[in-house]
Amino acid sequence: MAEPGATMRVDRFLWWSRLAGTRSAAQAIAEKGTLRIDGRRIERSSAAVRVGCVLAFPLYGKVRVVRIEQLPTRRGPPAEGRACYQDLSVTANVSQEAPID
Repeated sequence: MAEPGATMRVDRFLWWSRLAGTRSAAQAIAEKGTLRIDGRRIERSSAAVRVGCVLAFPLYGKVRVVRIEQLPTRRGPPAEGRACYQDLSVTANVSQEAPID
């Protein structure tokens, strides 16, 4: 568990929490200019994140929105990585049928 007020590079967070497969992929996500931290556009992989930050970025044709719950201490197994964030992404379940009045 990280100490209060601790920060981490966004690319390292994406990689260690297994949101990105490699560190290079995490850096590309950050430097592409499509990543937002708390609504601010980020274009550098060294941007700092901390517990409570909300990240929004496109990944595999969908927009991922996650809130950081804890900073990882290593790149562990996938379950350990998923415990570091809460997925806030909206998955729309749109029905093709018209609503019944």
